[in-house]
Amino acid sequence: MRPWLKISLSLSFTILVIVLIVLFDKYQREAIVPEPKITIKTTKSNAFLDRHEVLKRLQFSNLLIEGQTFEELDTDSITRFLKSISQIKDVKVYRRFGSDWNIDIVLREPIARIYNQSGQSFYLDADGVRMLTTPKFTAQVVVVNGRINEQPSGFSVNEIINNDSLKSIHKLDDIYRISKYVCNDPLLHALIGQIYLKDNGDFLLVPLVGEQRIVFGSAYSEKEVSDKFEKLKIFYNEAMDVEGWNTYSEINLKYRDQIVCKKKDQ
Repeated sequence: MRPWLKISLSLSFTILVIVLIVLFDKYQREAIVPEPKITIKTTKSNAFLDRHEVLKRLQFSNLLIEGQTFEELDTDSITRFLKSISQIKDVKVYRRFGSDWNIDIVLREPIARIYNQSGQSFYLDADGVRMLTTPKFTAQVVVVNGRINEQPSGFSVNEIINNDSLKSIHKLDDIYRISKYVCNDPLLHALIGQIYLKDNGDFLLVPLVGEQRIVFGSAYSEKEVSDKFEKLKIFYNEAMDVEGWNTYSEINLKYRDQIVCKKKDQ
């Protein structure tokens, strides 16, 4: 084959490829957007959001419109919007080759439901972030109430822990330490149903089994919380089988290296 013919064919092929790419890109941009493939991941059965709810919120916010083309689809805005939903921990919005596009969502894991003195409630998640409640789903987690002024939106636990001025006016970090330990320990998760903050700043634990109340006291550090719960577990394992679950009216963990109990009035 003559060199000039070889060059001409190569150039023609290149031009043809470019034209096809441009035409395909134009076709893709003008194609109507189908419903996305939505994947929702959660570590437990805490289905705060489902596929229908995600689509409804996107449509209500005019981010997903009937007859919308891919050229009009703003995946960055969709990502920002979904990340603003308190129940969502992480989200990825991306498009595959062709007309398919995906939304991958990771939900937050609640560890406690907090009721403040104003009657409002919200969840605290495993990362110490506040989550709003939803009318469709109630997580089976420990309930926290009492002298609590925390609001449904505000600083996370990490922000409070790293700021001395915030630590002095918030109890959320203390609540987080107790709730997280209860959530992660099978025995305590099955045992403790309520955490109550008293007027004097002490935490009171209310078991699901038995009529006693557990005076926990303060929860200023993870070590303090761990030490108190380890004492409690030893007490339950060694004393309750002998004494019985309804022997004591109060179990006090406030004192270092000891447990002080009050027997029920006979």
